[in-house]
Amino acid sequence: MVKLEQAASTAARKVTIKHVAAEAGVSLQTVSRVINNGPNVRPEVRERVNAAVARLGYVPSLAAQRMGGSRSYLLLALNDRDRTIEGWRSGEGTDWVDQMLLGGMLKCAEAGYRMIFELVDTHSAHVEREVKAAIAALHPDGVILTPPHSDNPLITGLLVDLGLPFARIGSTATGAGFSIAMDDYAAAETATNHLLDLGHRRIGFISGSPEYVLSGARLQGYRAAMAGRGLPDDADLVGHGDFTFASGEAAMETFCRLAHPPTAIVASNDQMALAALRVAGRRGLAVPHDLAIISFDDTPIVRFSNPPLTAVVQPIAAMASAAADLLIRAKSGQDDLPQASTLPFQLAVRGSTVATSD
Repeated sequence: MVKLEQAASTAARKVTIKHVAAEAGVSLQTVSRVINNGPNVRPEVRERVNAAVARLGYVPSLAAQRMGGSRSYLLLALNDRDRTIEGWRSGEGTDWVDQMLLGGMLKCAEAGYRMIFELVDTHSAHVEREVKAAIAALHPDGVILTPPHSDNPLITGLLVDLGLPFARIGSTATGAGFSIAMDDYAAAETATNHLLDLGHRRIGFISGSPEYVLSGARLQGYRAAMAGRGLPDDADLVGHGDFTFASGEAAMETFCRLAHPPTAIVASNDQMALAALRVAGRRGLAVPHDLAIISFDDTPIVRFSNPPLTAVVQPIAAMASAAADLLIRAKSGQDDLPQASTLPFQLAVRGSTVATSD
């Protein structure tokens, strides 16, 4: 009867690692080692601790797991501060970040990990100091880099020097760390070929920021598709954007002032594609009859535009999930992991390239 009352009392309050240690008659560090499958624990002690965990219904906290010393059970994800904050402030949408967080956090949760999201200014003269400060505060088991951090040699070099595993999302460059990307070259080539198959020959391309390696790959894919149909490389048909709505508007306005403006557009992200759609509306161009538009990323907003935009579906959540998985497995001691992973893309064909039925 007394034991039942004690159990009820324990259940009524939150069970902590201290309760498990007291129940098993061992130290906090021993409980932590058992929870983390650590070494140097006698079988009979391990059995006693596990029995106490089962009796008390204890769920290990992150703090308890970290007491083992070999892991922090944290992954650190770094995103560009200026672009992220500007996206939030302007209200232009942050779904890329949302999908990245979703993919990474869900994968971490499967393995008992947590993912911490930090903003770092890639243009700062003190970027290394910022990254060092975040690492010193969190002691992560690995770092996930998103563009343009993925190809910033100051950041990747620092992580190499620290001996800290890291994954580079959206980067196909050779070098240290795990590379996880889609084939941006093939994606742009596929999008352009879709327009060519519809009969378009004057196809404009709005590129992304040159800070991103993937911007160059997409431009090359567009040019390859055009050359494959025997079409000239026309500099007037390439608008130089930076992934912002304003840059997409400027590029589209420039296209519209040409003596022979394009009849179709491939834009390197959703914001610039939506900007092209707005300019077309201002100028009385019907989409897709007067102008066809294809976007990259496929964030939700492009599905609700008028008309809905055809888009390259970038596997953002899947890339973040793959990055987290590789880092967690690397920390577990696996050494046969792929250094480079290419995830598949899709082309979602919608009303901006296909005439809707009446």
